[in-house]
Amino acid sequence: MDIERIKGLSTTSRIRWSAHVAQRMMERSISRSDVISAILTGEIIEDYPEDFPLPSCLILGIVNENPIHVVDAQDEEEIVIISVYRPDLNKFEPDFRTRRK
Repeated sequence: MDIERIKGLSTTSRIRWSAHVAQRMMERSISRSDVISAILTGEIIEDYPEDFPLPSCLILGIVNENPIHVVDAQDEEEIVIISVYRPDLNKFEPDFRTRRK
């Protein structure tokens, strides 16, 4: 996955938001603008090329000094937001990039 391509699609509003992810974002007090900011400041920390139906990746972005993880997939025309959450230190190291074992 290419972070620059993902950033480009996000700035042209080529994003598909599912009802499920919108509900989770509301529950977690994460706005669409937070997600876009996380993508624009972000880096890919995990890549899932074999995901079905589309390859996906995990992006770590910083929004208002807080880490946000965005899982997205992409096809030729748009990115699909699969999940958005604030990483938990019980599951991630303090760098928010490395999963705890």
